[in-house]
Parts: sequence; structure tokens; C-alpha cells
Amino acid sequence: MTDATRMAEDAQDRMRAICLEFPEVNERAGWRLSFEVRGKNFASLMDDHHGDGRLAIWCKADRDTQAALVEVDANRFFVPPYVGPSGWVGIRLDVSDVDWDEVAELLEDGYRLLAPRRLVAQLDGR
Repeated sequence: MTDATRMAEDAQDRMRAICLEFPEVNERAGWRLSFEVRGKNFASLMDDHHGDGRLAIWCKADRDTQAALVEVDANRFFVPPYVGPSGWVGIRLDVSDVDWDEVAELLEDGYRLLAPRRLVAQLDGR
């Protein structure tokens, strides 16, 4: 197993552990691993998407958060193609020192943007 394969599998396991803690989340596997709430995708794991050479999570965010993250650290955060204009943020996982607590916060924020109020309230009560 190559280092890149090991890194991608580790990222899948970590992302899965975080996202499946949120109420009523479904995992979708196909050409990419993604997570949705009530049929709305809030996060996807992208591995070398169209040859970009990145292992990254694309996560639903608001435009202000996206802009702030990219401005503060453009080596770790980026505006992903297609969904970027809607505020999504790319989080690079192929850089040293990935802060998984920060990733978990961003994934939760993305979930909160799309989940119904009842599910957000359930999340707050956990």
C-alpha cells in the first residue's frame, strides 16, 4: 500500500467518524465519498479531482467563512471548482499537520447550514 493510499484511507475513516455522528446523515460512496443530510450533500472527499493532485474535503460553508479561510491560509484552504461560488471550501488533507479538530468544526458547520432546525437542535442536545 502506498503512502497516498494510506493517507486517503485514513482520511476516509476520520471523515466518516466525524460525519456519521451528526443526526440522520447518510454516506454515499461512488467515485467519491460524500455525506448528506435529508438528500443534501454537505461534504465530499476528493482524491486527485480531475488531476489536481490534492487529497481534500470539499465542505459546505458560507461565503464569508470561505473567504476568511482562503485568505488566512491559502496553502490549506481553497475555493473548489463547481461548488465554490456557492460558498463551499476545500480543505487540503495532503499537507503536514492537518488539524482534525478544525476539520470536524468545519464539517459540523456545513451540516448545520443544510440540516433542518429539528436536527440542528438534536445535534445541540448531544
